[in-house]
Amino acid sequence: MPLSTFSFLLEGIRNLRTTGTFTRSSTALCEAAIDNIDFGTARVIVELGAGDGVITEHILKRLHPEGKVIAFEVSKDLCDDMRAIGDPRLVVAEDSAENIRHWLDQIGADKADHIVSAIPFAALPENLGKAIVLAAKDNLQPGGCYNQVHYSLKTRAYYEEAFGKVETRRVWANLPPAWVLYCLR
Repeated sequence: MPLSTFSFLLEGIRNLRTTGTFTRSSTALCEAAIDNIDFGTARVIVELGAGDGVITEHILKRLHPEGKVIAFEVSKDLCDDMRAIGDPRLVVAEDSAENIRHWLDQIGADKADHIVSAIPFAALPENLGKAIVLAAKDNLQPGGCYNQVHYSLKTRAYYEEAFGKVETRRVWANLPPAWVLYCLR
């Protein structure tokens, strides 16, 4: 069972640098985060900075029965919450998102069809943030989308450098309001 709102708040206070927020993503933000994903053809979706799995659950509701989600999270407690989801299509990667290639190899996938990220890049060293975005691009199928959830546009240049054109959408129905950046490969 995912963390309660209060438990998530405490996790955010303890580890704001890795959680990036004090509140769970709203339904509106979760839906915006998975926009542009072709669930009819997607079989491998990678999620970076998956937290307790609130966006993951939205992905799993629409994912093909033979699909897989590799959900990256560095917090052991949040990984335990994701494991409790109990879906056999979910692979919880308690690891840094830089290691996308390793986890794709583990499930026998060449590349991800789509990547969704809620990593708080503004809280990470610039070289690490850029390395993760480049690893995502390098392991994304042509025609796939990389969707990034953010609370500011401070690191927009990371995605422009890697992908070129970046579209943005403001999601007001979230506390705090958020941005989703869409990058097509």
